[in-house]
Amino acid sequence: MGVKNVAEKYRCNICGNEVTVTKVGGGTLVCCGQEMELISS
Repeated sequence: MGVKNVAEKYRCNICGNEVTVTKVGGGTLVCCGQEMELISS
């Protein structure tokens, strides 16, 4: 799943890091070797 919109929030299911998108550049967010989970859009 790639980043699509500003303000989407992602979480790492391994360490719990959370990211809020401030600029869309495409691609996939990865943390601890796996894709981060979209928790709100």
